[in-house]
Amino acid sequence: MTTQGAVGMGIANIAIDGTVLDTWFPSPRLLTGPDAEGLTNGTVRLGAADIPNSFLRLIKMDQDRMVEQIAVRTVVADLSAPPADAHDVYLRLHLLSHRMVKPLSLSTQGAIHCLSTVVWTNKGPTLPDNFEFQRTELRSRGLIHVYGVERLPRMVDYVVPNHVSIAEAERVRLGAYLAPGTRVLREGYVSYNSGTLGACRIEGRLSSSTLIGEGCDIGLSSTFMAMRGEDGVRHPVTMGANCRLGVSSGLIGLSMGDHCSIAANIVIERETEVFDLGRDEVVPASSLDGRSNWHVSHSAYHSVPVVRWEHR
Repeated sequence: MTTQGAVGMGIANIAIDGTVLDTWFPSPRLLTGPDAEGLTNGTVRLGAADIPNSFLRLIKMDQDRMVEQIAVRTVVADLSAPPADAHDVYLRLHLLSHRMVKPLSLSTQGAIHCLSTVVWTNKGPTLPDNFEFQRTELRSRGLIHVYGVERLPRMVDYVVPNHVSIAEAERVRLGAYLAPGTRVLREGYVSYNSGTLGACRIEGRLSSSTLIGEGCDIGLSSTFMAMRGEDGVRHPVTMGANCRLGVSSGLIGLSMGDHCSIAANIVIERETEVFDLGRDEVVPASSLDGRSNWHVSHSAYHSVPVVRWEHR
């Protein structure tokens, strides 16, 4: 395989104790082939002579937040290797949300552990420690809104992909990949390193390390989830084209092929027992993993969900 790397010039918010709160990369670039050879991982601070004029206005010390905004250049030599630090993670998340790389095609192993818990506000990110003191200072600049206290920010504060609909900004994390035509409804949720390969309707939850195909419908309160291994890393799962999860249904730790569906109020894990009409016996749901043209629903004649196969 050809090594693929990336480089980005951005603006980082650095707390007074040196914690990297976030890094915004407006125009990241992929590097492949000869361009990716000989790269050295790392982030360097840039001076005024090395940045465009548009960045100069963003370089400052915010005394109210006790945060310094600096210009940086981050290089990732190999996107298949785990991220090295917070700048590295943010560059990868931007690549995903800019649709420059697809979910599951780069490593995000340990990414969350590279990030710090941050108070995300309309005045910028800050550390949770002493935030109530900072709130008093920040209110002199107008009403302050706190969007959340967590490690991952909202995608739309960094990247707004074209031709998508997001009803509630809080429910799409930076690092989500939304293909044109995708609609994330108010109750939908898309985590980082997950997303859609075509126009889809999402009213349920996509965990990290999940990827769904064109024409899928993730119903209200439903879940498509990748399970964590003993090492804490999620094992990727995928869903093919034209699949459907009914209201309050779930698919956990399994992949779907094309043209599959799960009816409302049915949650399937690998160990879940289902009655396979084609085989006329009870089988574990793991037997469905990655296969196409199956449909799971309740039946008055069986105590477990029933699998029906569609012949195409």
